[in-house]
Amino acid sequence: MTRSVTILGSTGSVGRSTVALLEAACEGDFQVEALVANRDAAGLATQARRLGARLAVVADPGYFGALRDALAGSGIEAAAGPEAVMAAAARPVDWTMAAIVGAAGLPATLAALGRGGVVALANKESLVCAGDIVLATARAAGATLLPVDSEHNAIFQALEARGGGADPFATVEKIVLTASGGPCRTMTVAEMAAMTPEAAVKHPVWSMGAKISIDSATMMNKGLELIEAVRLFPVPEPRVEVLVHPQSTVHGLVQYADGSVMAQLGSPDMRTPIAHALAWPARMAAAVPRLDLVALGRLEFFAPDPVRFPALRLAREALRAGGGATTILNAANETAVGMFLDRRLGFLDIAAVVEEALSRLGAPEAADLDAILSLDGAARMEAARIAAERAAA
Repeated sequence: MTRSVTILGSTGSVGRSTVALLEAACEGDFQVEALVANRDAAGLATQARRLGARLAVVADPGYFGALRDALAGSGIEAAAGPEAVMAAAARPVDWTMAAIVGAAGLPATLAALGRGGVVALANKESLVCAGDIVLATARAAGATLLPVDSEHNAIFQALEARGGGADPFATVEKIVLTASGGPCRTMTVAEMAAMTPEAAVKHPVWSMGAKISIDSATMMNKGLELIEAVRLFPVPEPRVEVLVHPQSTVHGLVQYADGSVMAQLGSPDMRTPIAHALAWPARMAAAVPRLDLVALGRLEFFAPDPVRFPALRLAREALRAGGGATTILNAANETAVGMFLDRRLGFLDIAAVVEEALSRLGAPEAADLDAILSLDGAARMEAARIAAERAAA
């Protein structure tokens, strides 16, 4: 049976990995309905032609002409703009990859969930900013939400051992997310203070986009994933642990009441969790490097340093504060990371700006999408103001 597929964010790192898996799949297994990108019209058109997509959409209307010209004669429909993105996300398909980076991906993710089917979530910011709304939308539409982040996908797989019962999570003692530690793992505070954007995006293990690479360097990425884990899996926040694991081979662990610990291991390649979500509940072949434990030799684990990496503390504090605090956390971080990449803010200032934004804005209620988007905008403005104050000091 052919499975229909839409990819939101097809030209990003997760999107490209998804496209690679679809290209390698057996003919007839998948039919691509829609591909959505931000501005890469040329890359999007190439993907659409190779996959035989029915629709290609660029979010930025200024790139519509380039997309239309690149698809001329192909029979593939071209569209552009936020409304076209929403319409593509809402098209009826069996499986959607939600991989638009940042809070910008929230409306399209909700549109995909709202029409049911399976949504593979690579946009962690959706759950961070609007967890209750995302989960309620999925329940109301009967949609299935599958985690694609390597850590949450690992937990999802490890939880299959929990068994049934009235409360299958009652036997789960602890969830452990692993972090590579990023490029700053062994740096001093002084070395981190001198970090440049070029150095910060050079992840020692994973190949990712600029924003998520900076989040990995600050460990804010793990803070966002901690929030996501609490919302995906009904385990209290104190029972979600983070460990630094430089080899990036053990992606997640679940400890049970009988002392058993279930872990998912694999080579650090995003095609593995994407393939799991793409074929779920079955499995599919993926041309990823096979794990060689003998060659690897050892697996190391360390507690994260709260002094050098305050982002984990900020994420826990925002989660405990409730309300719109996690929306503020994410928006302030996105703003600060963007300013760092533009060389308008120092590396260590990223977490400082986020902490000050949380202090100033508190945890106001944000019960619906409009309120969340309004708070997101206010937090971005406040973060930019804080950054400017720090620059002027």
